[in-house]
Order: sequence, then C-alpha cells, then structure tokens
Amino acid sequence: MSAPERPSRPTAADLRAARRRTVPDLIAPNLRVLFVGINPGLYSGAVGHHFARPGNRFWKVLAAAGFTEGVLSPFDERLLLERGFGITNIVRRTTAAADELSAEELTRGARRLRAKVARRRPGVVAFLGLQAYRVALGRPRATVGQQKERFGGAVVWVLPNPSGLNAHYQLPALTRLFARLRRAA
Repeated sequence: MSAPERPSRPTAADLRAARRRTVPDLIAPNLRVLFVGINPGLYSGAVGHHFARPGNRFWKVLAAAGFTEGVLSPFDERLLLERGFGITNIVRRTTAAADELSAEELTRGARRLRAKVARRRPGVVAFLGLQAYRVALGRPRATVGQQKERFGGAVVWVLPNPSGLNAHYQLPALTRLFARLRRAA
C-alpha cells in the first residue's frame, strides 16, 4: 500500500490567497494537552494544516520530546488526537507574521479561547509563544514554564514558539522545555 499523496508546495499566489484564512482546530474533549499557537501562517492557511511551513520545528520537537514516536507531517496531524493532544490558535486568521496582530486582537482571541477550553476541558493548555501569551493574557512578567494560574480550568504552560524564525531557542533547548511539559502532563 502506498503512502497518501502530499500536496505540492504552495505557490506565491497560493500564499497571497491564504491571507485571512483559518485553519480548523484539531481538538476533542478531555485532551491531555492542547497546544495553542499564536495564529496560523500563510503557508498553513494555504495547505490547511497547523505548523505546516517546512522551517517550523513543532513536529520535530514533539518527536524529540517524546510526544510522538517519530516526526509527523502536518498532513498527519489528526494522529495527535489518538495520543490525547490537540492544536488551536489564539487568533484564527492567517498572517505572514505574528507581529501583524494587534494587542486587542490577541486579547479578544484569548477570551474566545478561554471559553473553548472551558467547554473542551483539556488537562493542560500549552501556549507556544511567550510574548503573545504576555499580551493576550495581560501577564507582562510571565516566563517560560508552568504558570500559577489556570485558564478555563486547565493547567497552563508557556513554551517558546517553535517557528524557525525564533532564533532565541535552538532545537535542543526547545526539546528540553517540551519534554518537561510531557513529563508533567
């Protein structure tokens, strides 16, 4: 049996057309961990899958930290649900860069997300992006790691954004932080 065919890489026109699209949540009730990105990038919007840009390290970090047995493709993201993990975003719409989002948009997104978390009841909500978390939740002094407060009833973790553009955290450091979350969850 052959592997399912993967779509080709999006063209520049595909990426332009993906502006302001959304990527469907990968969510189910009572997940162990709900990973929360800032918002989908244009590449993810063009292909309809989370953390899809080839330079994004999310899938590599999940495998290295022990969340998955191997590196999944964004096109296989539904396999995460079988392991008790899901993905959503603070802000639904796609942008070329997270800095295109306003503080108000992040705050509004956090309110919407809190209601979703209260309904779906994951054990842990892991925000992927310290600065976005600080702005969206009004926590200017937050640091990476487990937080004291809960969010919609869930334990809160803040982890660095796995985007390849986040040069502050290399793969080994990201892996150590994600592995701490895996052990705690």
